[in-house]
Amino acid sequence: MKVKPSEYLREIKPVLLKLRTRLLQEFPYVSLLAQDSTAKNYSVSKTSTMIRMDNRLSGRGFVAKVYDGAGYAEYSFNELSEEKIEEVVAAIKSKLIPMSDKLPDGVKKSCYAMIEDEPVIFADSTDYEIDPEEYGDEKIIAQLEEVSKAGRAYSDKILDCRTHVSYQKYSKLFLSKNRDMEQNVLWMSGALTVMATRGEEVKDSYKGFSVLGGAELLQEIGKNVSKVAQTALDLLESEPITPGEYDCVCDPGVTGMIVHEAFGHGVEMDMFVKDRAQAKQFVGKQVASPLICMHDGAGAAREVASYFFDDEGVLAHDTLIIDHGILKAGISDAQSAMHLGTEPTGNGRRESYQRKAYTRMTNTYFEAGSDKVEDMIASISDGFLLEEAMSGMEDPKNWGIQCMVSIAREIKDGKLTGKIYSPIVLTGYVPDLLKSISMVSDTSTLCGSGFCGKGYKEWVKVSDGGPYIKAKIRLG
Repeated sequence: MKVKPSEYLREIKPVLLKLRTRLLQEFPYVSLLAQDSTAKNYSVSKTSTMIRMDNRLSGRGFVAKVYDGAGYAEYSFNELSEEKIEEVVAAIKSKLIPMSDKLPDGVKKSCYAMIEDEPVIFADSTDYEIDPEEYGDEKIIAQLEEVSKAGRAYSDKILDCRTHVSYQKYSKLFLSKNRDMEQNVLWMSGALTVMATRGEEVKDSYKGFSVLGGAELLQEIGKNVSKVAQTALDLLESEPITPGEYDCVCDPGVTGMIVHEAFGHGVEMDMFVKDRAQAKQFVGKQVASPLICMHDGAGAAREVASYFFDDEGVLAHDTLIIDHGILKAGISDAQSAMHLGTEPTGNGRRESYQRKAYTRMTNTYFEAGSDKVEDMIASISDGFLLEEAMSGMEDPKNWGIQCMVSIAREIKDGKLTGKIYSPIVLTGYVPDLLKSISMVSDTSTLCGSGFCGKGYKEWVKVSDGGPYIKAKIRLG
């Protein structure tokens, strides 16, 4: 089934069109973004049950963007009627436009050309099987409770099994002189966390889930509870690793973290504008193994970060960032692209209508290769299979990476020994790590259970992943 359009946006659209006409009398370029969004979170554990609205992702509001012949100004607001049209126009003219003449000392004013406003008329919606709003809170909580109970019953060493899901259903309109676009999107994501105990020692295992769809995700979570519980028990037997450089096979989750942290942030081109990303100097050069092709884009995959157009009215792209080891392009919002003289890639995203659009990742991944996972493991005489990505940090300026991985399964003479090391810190210089990739599996998986921030703020939904990869990696 298709996500239904917002009735509110349909009702307010005639007023938006009148506002557009009025602003076009004052400015050569005008765009309007309207959003109506609902988001909700659910969580169940041994001791608590929680249902709450996600205020960060919920809300109705608007962004008006205008061009004065030299630069752009944006005005966000959440109330609109025919009576308020002149109020909006007056606020933009009297409060925003004069700000460009009051810049702090040392800050220079940049001049931009007018955005190309090619005609587009468009309306589409994503698909789903079960609408979480129609399914209802009671049924969602009941299924989460069932999963939590199953996890806790798996072993008397299981301390708790926490499961949570969240969803967002949003509709957006984008209007300019020549564009009239509508999109309606529903995604749902969730996770299982199982904690196991032995004496005073506590270990936990985590698995994320996501779908560009609805509450059908709950079934997938339930199918994995035993596996996650067993991994938590296995971690009770884990040992600290001896630091060093090893041949490693990374599962798709760890691959995704490397893609996101090692290179995703480094090719966000608003960082090129600020000279904060070393990747700017390497376009056209080899930065990875010839086996590696890297993509990003809302149109590159069907996952939680997919959409039909971004928050600046640019249609969704599939950007080939690395082509057989050669850095071909970065990703950009419209403003950064204009500054750099490149084409925008549809990566201009806002946390909400109250926030500025930044260059943000969407679906970021390595392409699958031709190797079998069992052959990749068999090729290692002394190394590890890395699983369960936890968190990561990147340094786009110096191309350093530091990531946390929960599990390193020992490989000796081409076979898994059953021995586990945990926790693991993965570090290195990005090009060295990527150039060391020697095998890439023929299967690929993406997941978007989390969010990505821009400097610990401006949170947006992303997904990442790829195939299993074999590489030399420094572990500690």
